[in-house]
Amino acid sequence: MSSDDRLGPLLTTLAASRPGGRLLELGTGLGLSLAWLVQGMTADTTIVSLDNDPRLTNVASELFADDERVRIVTADGGSWLETYDGPAFDFIFADTWPGKYTHLEEALARLRPGGLYLIDDMHPQPNWPEGHHERAQQLLATLRRHPDLYLTELDVATGLVLAAKSA
Repeated sequence: MSSDDRLGPLLTTLAASRPGGRLLELGTGLGLSLAWLVQGMTADTTIVSLDNDPRLTNVASELFADDERVRIVTADGGSWLETYDGPAFDFIFADTWPGKYTHLEEALARLRPGGLYLIDDMHPQPNWPEGHHERAQQLLATLRRHPDLYLTELDVATGLVLAAKSA
């Protein structure tokens, strides 16, 4: 499911706020959110975008084949987060279960102090499976009490949560 169009300008703005930064997108899909992020990136900003569906990453890889700042990875997000040992990220957009509903602490551990963490789809959606509303509420409660985050809940698009990691 692609991100809401009202999210696009925010993604572009947040990417632009991290010149020379390292960005991570969890959940490439067909690359719509990735396109918004890339639009705001400076020439020295890089992004890793991953998805577990090779059909989707193949499409996105073709779309961004000429942009050396973009690295698209086909992998299970949870496994990737568990084993990633590279430099910390300045911004993480978790648009899939890993890094959001699972592997949250692993994602936050890969965010540098002062880095931004963004999730969407926090308002009830018609396609949510039974019990997902409770899961979303539990995630919000976890984020609200997280000792390393400054949190802002935004009543924008499909419901956003933007957090900054404390130093």
